[in-house]
Amino acid sequence: MNNIHFYKYHGAGNDFVLIDNRNGSFPYKNKPEIIEKICDRHFGIGADGLILIEHHNGYDFEMVYFNADGYLGSMCGNGGRCTVAFAYFLEMIHSNCTFLAADGPHQAEVIRPGWIRLQIRDVNEIETGKDFYFLDTGSPHYVRFVDQLDELDIVSEGRKVRYNDRFKKTGTNVNFVQPTEKGIKIATYERGVEDETLACGTGITASSIAYYHQLQDKPKLPLDVQAKGGQLQVEFQMIDGKYTNVWLIGPAEQVFVGEISI
Repeated sequence: MNNIHFYKYHGAGNDFVLIDNRNGSFPYKNKPEIIEKICDRHFGIGADGLILIEHHNGYDFEMVYFNADGYLGSMCGNGGRCTVAFAYFLEMIHSNCTFLAADGPHQAEVIRPGWIRLQIRDVNEIETGKDFYFLDTGSPHYVRFVDQLDELDIVSEGRKVRYNDRFKKTGTNVNFVQPTEKGIKIATYERGVEDETLACGTGITASSIAYYHQLQDKPKLPLDVQAKGGQLQVEFQMIDGKYTNVWLIGPAEQVFVGEISI
């Protein structure tokens, strides 16, 4: 048996197991069944994903993210903010940092302990469908606007899109969005987790951009976003129809510390 020291974090209810792997203490990167068990909410710690912090030359650290199914995932916005909070806790960084993730480099800022501002990749293209928008914010996102979000079966409706003919092979995250007086509220079905999560950082970012993109009368930024797990903000600039200087802002909090025997 191998004892693995871990930390549990969440970003607006989107929760992660984080491990300091700078010394190679986690030898299970190629064993998805072990990562899946760690993330299992009945037989493991329970999380939407597992994240390793590792060394990488030229950056403050590298974030290696695994979905709850045990396989390497694409960029995770809330996971990124939690990783920055973890690096700050470990005294690896001060208030600002640059780190490497699955989709490339990211800048981030610790505004205050537990409140993180994370740069998300630029969005240069938005597909407009009959009743949806599709764009990539480090992970692929399908965005549909609805009138009564609280009455929607997110898992059932999300799976219809995620497993349709277009997306069933590689998958997509599916966001359902309702405009509010102050911004938007959102619910997300996440691939890799294959369930609804309480917040999805790249989905919140994609949905905020899609909301802004469709309006003639542009809302004031940053945009307030209400996820089921908490309140976040998104800010960006639109230049020549492209979205740049994109930032996701919100909570990233340590929940507990422990050891698991594997």
